Amino acid sequence: MATPSHLLLIFFSAFLALIPETTQLQPSQVWTLIKIQQLLNNPPMVSHWRHSTDFCGGAGGSMGPAGTAAVLCYGDTVTQLHIAGAAGAPPLPRNFSIGAVVTTLSRFPDLKVLTLSGLGLWGPLPGKLGRLASLEIVNMSGNYLFGAVPRGMSRLVGLQTLVLDDNMLGGEVPAWIGALPSLAVLSLRNNTFQGAVPESLGTAPSLRSLVLASNNLSGNLPDMSRQSNLQVLDVGGNSLGPAFPRLGRKVVTVVLSRNRFGGGLPPELGSFYLLEHLDVSWNRFVGPFAPALLSLPSIRYLNIAGNRFTGTLSDKAPCGDNLRFVDLSLNLLMGSVPTCLRSPDRKPDTVVLVSTNCLDDSDGSQHPSPFCQNQALAVGIVPGGKERKKIASQAGFVAGIVMAILVAISAVGLIVFFAVRRAAMKGSESRAPTTSEEENSSTGYPSKLLADARYISQTVKLGALGIPSYRSFSLVELEAATNDFENSHLLGQDSHGEMYRGRLGNGTPVTIRTLKMKRSQTTQSINRHIEMISRLRHQNLVSALGHCFEYDLHESTVTQLYIVFEYVQNGNLRSRISQGTEGCRLTWSQRISAVIGVAKGIQFLHGGIIPSLVGNDLSITNILLDQNHVAKIGSYNIPILAEAMKSEQGGAGNKSQTDSRMKSDKADIFDFGVILLEVVSGKTITSMYEVEILKELLAWAIADEDRVRKRSFADPAVSKGCSDESLRTVMEICQRCLAKEASQRPSVEDVLWNLQFAAQVQDDWELDAWSSSGGSPVSSSSRATRSSRLQLSR
Repeated sequence: MATPSHLLLIFFSAFLALIPETTQLQPSQVWTLIKIQQLLNNPPMVSHWRHSTDFCGGAGGSMGPAGTAAVLCYGDTVTQLHIAGAAGAPPLPRNFSIGAVVTTLSRFPDLKVLTLSGLGLWGPLPGKLGRLASLEIVNMSGNYLFGAVPRGMSRLVGLQTLVLDDNMLGGEVPAWIGALPSLAVLSLRNNTFQGAVPESLGTAPSLRSLVLASNNLSGNLPDMSRQSNLQVLDVGGNSLGPAFPRLGRKVVTVVLSRNRFGGGLPPELGSFYLLEHLDVSWNRFVGPFAPALLSLPSIRYLNIAGNRFTGTLSDKAPCGDNLRFVDLSLNLLMGSVPTCLRSPDRKPDTVVLVSTNCLDDSDGSQHPSPFCQNQALAVGIVPGGKERKKIASQAGFVAGIVMAILVAISAVGLIVFFAVRRAAMKGSESRAPTTSEEENSSTGYPSKLLADARYISQTVKLGALGIPSYRSFSLVELEAATNDFENSHLLGQDSHGEMYRGRLGNGTPVTIRTLKMKRSQTTQSINRHIEMISRLRHQNLVSALGHCFEYDLHESTVTQLYIVFEYVQNGNLRSRISQGTEGCRLTWSQRISAVIGVAKGIQFLHGGIIPSLVGNDLSITNILLDQNHVAKIGSYNIPILAEAMKSEQGGAGNKSQTDSRMKSDKADIFDFGVILLEVVSGKTITSMYEVEILKELLAWAIADEDRVRKRSFADPAVSKGCSDESLRTVMEICQRCLAKEASQRPSVEDVLWNLQFAAQVQDDWELDAWSSSGGSPVSSSSRATRSSRLQLSR
């Protein structure tokens, strides 16, 4: 599919071909283009630029696999500059300066269109971009820009299009953007913006397309019913809601998927005759589904999956002539699939998904009708549209659980191995004179406190098998391991430091976390933290291997701490369950072995060290697998990181919420339950609402006496290879872990006992199957799993 930059280049090339004579570009502007080429590290699409290039004659343009470039002139001055690289371009070198690029661009007084996409630009977006007063179109997507959108850009009163997709920009969407008089297209997709969408965007006079998808926005959208020109609204993948946005009737595309919108769909949607694309999937909508949406004259795409829509469909319901995609799955619909959506009556290229409702369908993907009737009552839907007070309070409790999880996600920095969407560049500030000071671990906790941990010593001895001894490193060693912290080794970055991948002199792969230290940190405090870090060693943790200090001679303070961890390079647990290819997916025995490892890691964090580490914000993507499929928790609560984030956050309210989460070991049990839910079902879980849906399906499966229906909850990739008792045991402990009341969740010891029982039952079942088949092995992977599990349990 042709990208916008490709289409623009084709248009520009055709346009230039019609011009019989060209005007020579001003020498100063030729110099400016060459300077930009240099500042961008001479990307391949402009590598042919020379001082002698006839830019206004089209010679500055190019198109190829590495990207596209085009320069357009009016008279002897540049009016359009397009340089677009390939997706996923790495960040530019450390000496790059986005400010220098913008300063150089200001030498084009008549520049109207600027495209600098996919080039690896990094740094905060400069406010002096507002000096380019003639700009009408700006596209700087696919880079590594961070920080807020600067207020200096509010001076661009002629700006019509602003595209900053796929960066790392954050803060709130500024209110002044909605006041730009000519702004027609605003796209900020896939950044880290948070807070509410400003009310000013509801009254932006010229706005036609608003794309804010894949951010962290929350609250209700502003009233956009007076937006007579708005055609595209895409806010999927945020936390917006609960009110459905008020929109004008000329809207063509509405994407609200994966948010927190609730209630029913507004009846006026049935009169949006220009609507072509409607996606409200994976929200909290309830109430009757309006079949009239299927027959809107322009509708091509309709997705309502993952909600609680009710009602009875009729096989006589009509469909629009343009309808090509319909997803009604995972709702509470009854009746019959409309004839117009069934083969062979539907058009050949139409996709129809209707599974997991209560429809009259014989393919086995539907619930019985009573299920949907009962579930409709459970979400407060009764005849006449009235809501029961008791049910409303239950729904409020579920919402409270969701909010608690979200508070935990945004709270104290608990991540050892943090994942950013793309690696950001390390800042180019020069270092103060430093030297490496190798510090030995010293006791920072009272000996009596450590002596009170009666079984800690044994836990550490058993857990740390095969892990290299903890030691101090020299800065020279770490620089050699990372090629002097070269950018190609950078895995990620946040406001407190960077994460690098490296290889020690003996060939051991490691991950090195750098942490900027505050001047207020005392030697005693640092030693206390080092004492704690040195104890984070267990076979089921991504363990600490050592540390190094960087010391400022002038200030006589530690300026930077380097923590060296294991590097686990066999992917995360999700990649071997939900997303792996068929040949790479873990068997049922391997899955049990993996979650037993996770439970042992949690047990160590809760009881294997003093003070215990709870509230670890566990997720399946942070469970890593080594080459032997041993599961390791790669993200847990290190106090020194928590303190750094807490000091940055400030605020008593945040602190109380954080402390509440941090003190709860049962929060870890709930998170472990979510991991178990994905391990058993094989379904990728990305939101709390999906957890609630799968939890209900799990309860239904456990209660069902029919063996086949009970197994239908399990991942089809493993359902035939697990014993009934093993599956039931894991499903039941998963359900207990997900209990709403923390007091009703099991201890980690209880969890571990049940999982080990499920593993033993599975072993016996496989052995029986092996014997009954005449001695032919069940599977080599199952035997290997049993062997490794026995070794781990010794």
